[in-house]
Amino acid sequence: MPKVLAEGGAWLRGAVRALRDGGCERIVVVLGATGPAYRAANGGWLVSQTSGIAIPEGVQPIWAEDWDLGLSASTRAGLAAAAAPGITMRFTGTGESTTTAGQPADSTVAAQAVAAGNADAGAAHSPAEFVAIMPVDTPDVGPEVVARVIAAARTSESRVARAFFGSVPGHPVVLGRAHWAGVRASAEGNSGAGTYLRERADMVCVTCDDLATGIDRDYPAGSAL
Repeated sequence: MPKVLAEGGAWLRGAVRALRDGGCERIVVVLGATGPAYRAANGGWLVSQTSGIAIPEGVQPIWAEDWDLGLSASTRAGLAAAAAPGITMRFTGTGESTTTAGQPADSTVAAQAVAAGNADAGAAHSPAEFVAIMPVDTPDVGPEVVARVIAAARTSESRVARAFFGSVPGHPVVLGRAHWAGVRASAEGNSGAGTYLRERADMVCVTCDDLATGIDRDYPAGSAL
């Protein structure tokens, strides 16, 4: 199944909570294999017409029509939303399920991080300075991890940081605005920001294994393998 549906939407809700409590305010969920979001009778959004899974309140859905190309599709869609001049709030996030050879692959949630000294309501229409990207399939990554990586990116000269768990790169990834075009251009297939980041010697590696495992999961809890 699309990972955004895992455990009745618990992975999606957890990713949104981690981003929001970690310093991001507006979340945009980028959907893929589920199809477009469905407007519920109460005015909110459901992940799809048939899932019955509500998208958390205040979160805006987007659908990546080219989701079957892989994780790159959600990365491009999320960054495009972050850079769009018509955004009404400075914070966005994306979550999407992608497939490889017809099988469910990764899911991603991304959120624009608050610009330093620019978090008041009067600045709500200003472009974000950073975007944080995080998959929904790392359910033990919480707001403490998100906050740590955002802080590292904001205080670094390169303005790009990534969570590491031991020697393993993970999420979130936080990118300053100057990096967005490069990530979008290099994203291909099931590689989102990874191709771009591997070429960045100035990326800040943020140790987070004291806070979470960062392990991405392919199966819901209790699944028979």
